[in-house]
Amino acid sequence: MRHMSVISRRVAAAAVSVVLVGGAAAACGPKEGGDAKGGGAEGAPKKGGTLTVLNSAPQKQFDPARLYTSGGGNIPSLVYRTLTTRHRANGAEGTKVVPDLATDTGTPSDDAKTWTYKLKDGLKYEDGSPITSADIKYGVERSFAAELSGGAPYLRDWLIGGDSYQGPYKEKKGLDSIETPDEKTIVFKLKKSEGDFPYFATSTQFAPVPKAEDTGAKYAEHPVSSGPYKVIKNAGDGEQMTLERNPNWSEDTDKERHAYPDRIEVKSGLSAAVINQRLSTGSGPDAAAVTTDTNLGPAELAQVTGDKNLAARVGTGHFGQTSYLAFNPAVKPFDDPKVRQAISYAINRTSVVNAAGGSSLAEPTTTFLPRQKPLGYTPYDHFPAGDKGDPAKAKELLKEAGHENGLEITLTHSTAQNRETSPEIATAVQAALKEAGITVKLEGLEDNDYDEKIHSFDKQPGLFIAHWGADWPSGGPFLAPVFDGRQIVKDGANFNTARLDDPKVNDEIDAINKITDHDAAAQRWGALDKRIGEQALTVPLFNPVYKRIFGKDVKNVVISNWTGVLDVSQVAVK
Repeated sequence: MRHMSVISRRVAAAAVSVVLVGGAAAACGPKEGGDAKGGGAEGAPKKGGTLTVLNSAPQKQFDPARLYTSGGGNIPSLVYRTLTTRHRANGAEGTKVVPDLATDTGTPSDDAKTWTYKLKDGLKYEDGSPITSADIKYGVERSFAAELSGGAPYLRDWLIGGDSYQGPYKEKKGLDSIETPDEKTIVFKLKKSEGDFPYFATSTQFAPVPKAEDTGAKYAEHPVSSGPYKVIKNAGDGEQMTLERNPNWSEDTDKERHAYPDRIEVKSGLSAAVINQRLSTGSGPDAAAVTTDTNLGPAELAQVTGDKNLAARVGTGHFGQTSYLAFNPAVKPFDDPKVRQAISYAINRTSVVNAAGGSSLAEPTTTFLPRQKPLGYTPYDHFPAGDKGDPAKAKELLKEAGHENGLEITLTHSTAQNRETSPEIATAVQAALKEAGITVKLEGLEDNDYDEKIHSFDKQPGLFIAHWGADWPSGGPFLAPVFDGRQIVKDGANFNTARLDDPKVNDEIDAINKITDHDAAAQRWGALDKRIGEQALTVPLFNPVYKRIFGKDVKNVVISNWTGVLDVSQVAVK
């Protein structure tokens, strides 16, 4: 679970402020959670037409082995089907895991250390050849190859023998922990109990790859499709992609994807301002266009609020993510719980939310787990200070800690203009702590230097702004990497900055991982979050809200709480 990209993977979400041309703007979903069957285009969704996707970040890693978890859950899922997938529905309903290539979400045994899947009948690749369990086994195994790095590390951590396996290009023998007793059965043997395995099986590492068609590092250019679309062009390191229908995909075997458009054109590497202007204007092909990674900023939202036509194209997306202050207790004075508590009381969340773009783009929180029931959200506020902080209480705690004359500390942040760790948020924190007698020196670092420093065990600052996103809607991938003592990494990317190694916490994580009832597990994750929160190892600040634009001829908009962004597998165009 030591995954650096979890922090940036699904959050290519620069909150920009531009003047929209043509007086039109909207967001990626018409109402809360994306409740728009019409979405600006009249009538029921029909097949046909071309959908254009305008994105900031190129789809650089399109090989299923190199995509992180579900690969953002958008373009890749049009080409790659997996054992399971997320339910393509709005809001909380979209956080459920459902079968995809498999007949069900998996049969656990041995305390969830063994998972067995059966494949559906009639599954075919784009060339009409059958999809087999051996293809899925090979797809998983090639994700271990050094040439195809970048995917989630769970397989290496979870599968028996995964920690030493080097992939099929170097080893003739495959992983014994993946068994394929027949063409439709695949069995995974894990080192430890993992009740969340069905959620991880949505990852593109579980997409089938026919061994005879594997071209190694070049596979992403012309992968063999198991989904409703096939790749016609992948150029410019993922900047330009063209997808067309896979004639051998059958909706009879795929209840989640609709595949309405005949063709999908992906154009990336664009600035946020250009994307928002093109989508708002809606000229030519842009009328049937969407974005899956570019947010609207406060200025744009202000323009659309009073316009009924534009408001019909404004929506909200929620993804399980929390921005927070991270403490490193190995650095003084943060080894003192009273100092950490004082900072917790001093925070003015109203000013922080305003710095993040306002209440339309950020929701204040006092819990580490985001406000989503599937994650285990359990309300608590161990250091109640209201929306604007309690500097008096903070001063009282500082005095008890021997700092009655105040305190000088350093806050590290990124200089990148994003809504998670920006200079504006750092300044808001600085101003709030000043009210409590804490002088804050700001250390702003270029984004790459910032990432390197905050994830280095030896260099980690005493206090910095961080954010964490869930790889799937569960408390496990949210709490374990940050608070499990066995996840402390001294020679790589370390996310347990609190250095918490509490046997009771570790044991509870193991106990929850044996639970395959997701609702029951969620309750336990929430209780664990509340217990850890008492130690003031982080100061939760806010959960982001996504606001995005879609074209006036786009319909059937679906935004789940799994990804928080528009699901291209559901979109139809006029």
